Formats: sequence, structure tokens, C-alpha cells
Amino acid sequence: MHFCAAKSLKKNQEFFRCANYKDGRGTCTIHFIRDVVLERIVTEAISELADFVRCYNNVFTYLLAEKKGADVKKQQKLLKSKIENGKARIAELDKLFSRIYEDNILGKLSDERYSRMANEYESEQSHLTIDVAKSEKELVELQKQTVDMKMLCQGLMEFTEMKQLTPTVINKLIERIEIHKNEKKHSHNNVKVDIYFTAVGLFDIPSEQKLIETMNKIREQNKSDEKSA
Repeated sequence: MHFCAAKSLKKNQEFFRCANYKDGRGTCTIHFIRDVVLERIVTEAISELADFVRCYNNVFTYLLAEKKGADVKKQQKLLKSKIENGKARIAELDKLFSRIYEDNILGKLSDERYSRMANEYESEQSHLTIDVAKSEKELVELQKQTVDMKMLCQGLMEFTEMKQLTPTVINKLIERIEIHKNEKKHSHNNVKVDIYFTAVGLFDIPSEQKLIETMNKIREQNKSDEKSA
């Protein structure tokens, strides 16, 4: 369940509540969490992430690349190349279309052959136009991720220096917060809070075992890169 005002932790609000609850009615059971509790949870989560990124930046970068499935810079380069090649081919097809049109007018190309070639060019151009638009959209999203990552790192640095939450830091670091339905355990109500960080979303600090495994993977990858260089 989304907590809509995640980017403005207001000190004068004693409680936060599930965004799906409205005037005593709604699809979920009402549940509250005190602002001091939520602020402590957020502060601890940010502090843990800041410490982890500072101490294990290479592991953090590796895990993000693994999570997203590819290196962002490499993806950007491939998309830019695809867009440039696609646009160049579209322009080339325009010239080819003009050429066969002139040949048809001059009688150098039969109507039947002209029609077939024109249809082929138009079909190819149509598919390329769709592919280029799709690639441009993906590139914009990747570029946004790069900007978001810079903002995240800047926010973590500012938090490390100040060791306190401010609206500016919150806006840079937090995308949204989700407060989940209460679960009763041992007669106590528990509220689960998920914090989605800018650029990385949900990010769990790896266990010691996971950390060791990842560092070993990075070492092996570096050895492989050195051999292929």
C-alpha cells in the first residue's frame, strides 16, 4: 500500500496512515504508524545504505548491474548506435524511394516492379520508425537512471555529512515508501515498511556470506577482463 507523502516527513504529524483508507471506509483495515517511528526506520535504512555504499562501492555497483541485467553505459552506447543507424537507413530509404519513383516516371522501371519495391521500402521504413522511437524512449529512461543515480549518491553524501534527515535529502534519496497491512505476532501489531530508494528501488544490504560471494565474483570478472584485454 502506497504512502503518498513519503517525500515530506512532516514533524507536526503524529501519525501516518495507509493511503487506501478514506473516511473510515476503504479496501484495507486502517493502520497508523507514528511519525517518530517512521522517521527512525527511514533514518536507519538510509544510514545503512550510506555506510554500505561508502565501504563497498564496487559491490554496490556490481549488485545494481546484476539487478538491472546490464551495464547502463554499455546499453546507452548500443541504443545510440541503433538510433543513429536506424535514422540513417530511414533517410536512405527516402532517397531510394525518390529514385525508383523517377525511374518509373521515365519508364526505366515497370509499374509492377515499382509497386513491389515501394511497398518493401515503406514496410521497412515503418518498422524502423517504430524501432527508433522505442529505442529513443529506452535511452531517455536510461539517461534518467544515470541522473537519478547521481542524485542518490549526492543525497547519501549529504546525509553522511549531516547525519540527519532534511526535506532536501529525503527528496534526493526516497522514491516512495510503502506501509503494509498489519500482521499480528504474539498479540502485537506489526507494520511492514518498504523503502524504495531513488534509482535502485528496494535494496537489501547483503549478508556477510552474500558479500563474500559477490566480492569473489568481482575478482573473477576482473581477472577475466585482464586476460581478454
